[in-house]
Amino acid sequence: MLTIYRRHRKSCSHRGHGENRGRRYRRCQCPIWVAGLIGEVRLRRSLGTRDWQKAQEIVREWEADGQAKQEEQGPITVKTACDSFENDAKARGLREPTLYKYRLLFSQLQTFCEGAGVRFIHELDLGLCRRFRESWKQENLSALKTLERLRAFFRFCQESGWVKESPARGLKNPRVTQSPTLPFDSAEIVKILKACDGYNAKHPKAGRLQAHRVKALVLLLRYSGLRIRDAVTLERDRITNGKLMLYQAKTGTAVYCPLPPLVVQALECLPATRYFFWSGESDPKSAVGDWQRTLRRVFTLAEVPSGHAHRFRDTFAVELLKAGVPLDRVSVLLGHQSTRVTERHYSPWVRERQEQLEADVRRTWALPQTKDTQEVHGESGLVN
Repeated sequence: MLTIYRRHRKSCSHRGHGENRGRRYRRCQCPIWVAGLIGEVRLRRSLGTRDWQKAQEIVREWEADGQAKQEEQGPITVKTACDSFENDAKARGLREPTLYKYRLLFSQLQTFCEGAGVRFIHELDLGLCRRFRESWKQENLSALKTLERLRAFFRFCQESGWVKESPARGLKNPRVTQSPTLPFDSAEIVKILKACDGYNAKHPKAGRLQAHRVKALVLLLRYSGLRIRDAVTLERDRITNGKLMLYQAKTGTAVYCPLPPLVVQALECLPATRYFFWSGESDPKSAVGDWQRTLRRVFTLAEVPSGHAHRFRDTFAVELLKAGVPLDRVSVLLGHQSTRVTERHYSPWVRERQEQLEADVRRTWALPQTKDTQEVHGESGLVN
């Protein structure tokens, strides 16, 4: 005979012994478990529901069949689902920064579920997902990226058979205001380089070597288009014959970016270690944070208040486009998966596009040649 009961959570006020307490109390929303003997098998496990009527129906079906449905997978907890997704992401080769963002999302999700009394992944519905999003501090593009990660997680759960459908599909995208691409102009680059030269005077504790390393990093960011993490963790053997190996393409062909002699010389003057700007012992995220703080001090000295490391990458891309380099080639150098990504960020700077826009506007200057327009043009001196 099987017996169903509420397994009260630690936070439930009906846990313990006494009146309105213990297993006999049914009116709370704690998980329902089953215990007893069915056939020759002793059973004690969760039914994966909080609905008492549904739990009774499950147990009656088991008793009628004479056995519990062992072939069905038991309910999956939120933590187990998050861990499984992370393990799968590692197997797919996702980079550590991406895994870190998923870990932050899963930490938020598990904290929310504990507060809402949710233990199993299938208990999360659209209403709870909306409440979960309301707890986010992220805004604008950051909120959109977090929502995309949440949708990817629930797609994984759906494909695994843990949920019937993804509750995150019903969440609407937040309103996103795209910040315009803002490259450094030549005057700002000059001011930043001068600030690097004077970095030792303003920060004597850093030493002359650190001042030189700061300038070398600025030059590398400007003329390679690397992201700040890739630049900080750059290995010395990635640069050969004045060329930087950016990445390995899917075809197995390496993509190189030539560097100006000034950049190569600045890097060669650094201590001969495996990495130019990283010891290789600390966490890469911590090293990137240290360099970002250093760059902020440089921008302050240069009086460039809106400066940040990614603007060097924007400058690299925009200068190529202004020189007439096709968008697809710029996309390859930036390492984008598709030219659509490059176009979304840098299309206003494509020279051919701008020239076409200007030509379109000029075509509207030609008015129809009627008698009235000829008289107007003749009176204003616009026609000979």
